[in-house]
Amino acid sequence: MIRQLWTAPNQLTLLRLVFIPFIVMNVAEGDYGWALGLFIAAAVSDGLDGLLARLLKQKTLLGQYLDPIADKLLLSTLFLVLSFTERIPWKFTIIVLSRDVIIIIVCSVLYAAIDFRDFRPSIFGKLNTVSQVFTLGFVLLAQLTPARWVFWSARICLWLTFGLTILSGVHYVIRLGQSLHNMHTTRSTTA
Repeated sequence: MIRQLWTAPNQLTLLRLVFIPFIVMNVAEGDYGWALGLFIAAAVSDGLDGLLARLLKQKTLLGQYLDPIADKLLLSTLFLVLSFTERIPWKFTIIVLSRDVIIIIVCSVLYAAIDFRDFRPSIFGKLNTVSQVFTLGFVLLAQLTPARWVFWSARICLWLTFGLTILSGVHYVIRLGQSLHNMHTTRSTTA
């Protein structure tokens, strides 16, 4: 496990975790230029870690867990901070956090109760993550410029994230139900 920690993709993921408190500090102090710069660096590191894992053949079990945790911590923390500073209305943050908390609880219970481990992200989950990244980027950029296109881009992205969060949550539940049904059917026929 320690060797997995030292792979280039996992080091980038850890770097993304290190960025989180500095992004939060800059938002809290109203230094949106630094916050946006660090957020962009974190987003780029997210894309790079996956690319490097494939190119260098360094996909690891640790990375499979660490990468989505880093994504959720970064995005959820930033949604919370931007809501506390009244840059994002709370309804958007509540829907994003509620979906993530529900998924984490369901996955933890299924893992503990029946050793279920198939928690791969769906295409809607990936689109939701991309939408959240763009939303947060435009919200931070809107603090730096009064340009109308930035304001409207932030608004459109917020509503897109709202819809994709609900859609990906519903899709996740349906897909999980199908996986559990298939697992039950397989166990019944082999028993």
